[in-house]
Amino acid sequence: MLLKKTTQLLLTFIVAIGFSISVSAADKTIGILAYDGVLTSDVVAPTEVFGVASRKAWFSDYEVILINVKPNKTVKTEEGLTLQVDANIYDELDLDILIVNSSYDMDWLFENDDLTKFMRDQAEKVEWLASNCSGAFLYANAGLLDGYRATTWAGGEAELQRKFPKIDVVVDQNVVVDRNRISSNGGVPSYQGALVLLSLMSGERNAKKFLKPFSSTA
Repeated sequence: MLLKKTTQLLLTFIVAIGFSISVSAADKTIGILAYDGVLTSDVVAPTEVFGVASRKAWFSDYEVILINVKPNKTVKTEEGLTLQVDANIYDELDLDILIVNSSYDMDWLFENDDLTKFMRDQAEKVEWLASNCSGAFLYANAGLLDGYRATTWAGGEAELQRKFPKIDVVVDQNVVVDRNRISSNGGVPSYQGALVLLSLMSGERNAKKFLKPFSSTA
């Protein structure tokens, strides 16, 4: 019942706002990793939540950018949506939050040493590392979840635990927060993860005001 109500709330949020992103001069940057074959929902969820929040006075010092793994101007998602990116992992980026996402084919990402270095370098500087779905495997492959609690796509927890035994993998929980690491199951819970992170970044009061117009009693 709780999951159903959460899903209804998040779907209402999606429809009511519509996909949008506002990037302007700001002091802090939220970087969202994108690449050919990435799952659309994993990218859209944090982009929409933080993009809309950045229009609020209490979050206006943040901007949202899409970061390509390759030095290309666009990416095509698994579902065929073409997205224009703002930067790539080879640029000099000053990020405050890094969010990594998933695809059905992750092997080439695991083998990308430049991506692994990028994530490790950012981990030393950012305030938050976040992942959706199998994006947790990218952080795990870089050793960035060792000693942390984390989750991944529903049904993939056992694989994450088997491959990376130093992680405390959590089962049957949509969003897991451990210190400055936050992970979600992906899909609709990508919105939930973004909203939890927004609350942690801006305060529960602001997050509740942000959600109020989209709440449902159904």
